[in-house]
Amino acid sequence: MADASVIETGHEADFGDYVALLKPRVMSLVVFTALVGLLVAPVSVNPVIGFASILFIAIGGGASGALNMWWDADIDAVMKRTQGRPVPSGRVTGNNAMIFGLWLSVIAVLMLGLTANYLAAGLLAFTIFFYAVVYTMWLKRSTPQNIVIGGAAGAFPPMIGWAVATGSVGIESILMFALIFMWTPPHFWALALFMNQDYSKAGVPMLTVTHGKRVTRNHILVYTIALVPFALAIAFTSIGGPLYFAVSLVLNALFLKGAYDIWKRQEEQAETDNYATERKVFRISLYYLFLHFALLLVEATVKGFGYNMAAWPQWI
Repeated sequence: MADASVIETGHEADFGDYVALLKPRVMSLVVFTALVGLLVAPVSVNPVIGFASILFIAIGGGASGALNMWWDADIDAVMKRTQGRPVPSGRVTGNNAMIFGLWLSVIAVLMLGLTANYLAAGLLAFTIFFYAVVYTMWLKRSTPQNIVIGGAAGAFPPMIGWAVATGSVGIESILMFALIFMWTPPHFWALALFMNQDYSKAGVPMLTVTHGKRVTRNHILVYTIALVPFALAIAFTSIGGPLYFAVSLVLNALFLKGAYDIWKRQEEQAETDNYATERKVFRISLYYLFLHFALLLVEATVKGFGYNMAAWPQWI
């Protein structure tokens, strides 16, 4: 981590700057998937404990973001989409971002352990470590597999939410983890195709930089195909059902079609239309993940009204 390109502005950091350190958009995904993991679990949780647990999971996710911004200040200062972040813009010093992230990490893990259970706290601690150390400090700058392996950090929240409710890890939480883990590479590689110049300038070894866009397009298609069985498998667990299965089929068909459209594109064509297809598929990937987890909430709500769909595979 280097600070040579970080701007010193003399601007005194305000509350909003520290909120920005938490990466609110990323945190919203952490909160949502963790909440789904908690709510679809077969064990009910006291609302106060549930709310507090989600709050501490959110704080832990924000702590990871702050530590990431501290370490990545040098490359964030080079990339157009990250230049305005609090540390590279000089609104928050790197040292303050680090201390902020470390303190939030300690608070989040300890309080989750006291509020819920120590399995959930241990998973949260490992998630923060994995994102801040394994991904940010090691993988991101050293291998084009950074997104593939590092995607595990973003896949843990529903497993943590499940652990809050059950005190255990079940096949359902593993499959929710796998859904996010397998979704992450094609999602971020679609972004990398039209943001490649940023990654190249910053020296981040994304697949588009190290192996080229043709190889990246191939990988997007392969990983999207590999994602489908994990997404559909959830339908046949205790948290799935016919509605999830039907809509998941449509979502996976759309994502596969998008991945195929990216795969068959020639680079000259993509440059001509400013990567319109790649941008579209990136947006589709966002809806894809959100709707899968929203469907799990719908299934849980239906079952909460006493409609047992456990034997639904026998109906089709």
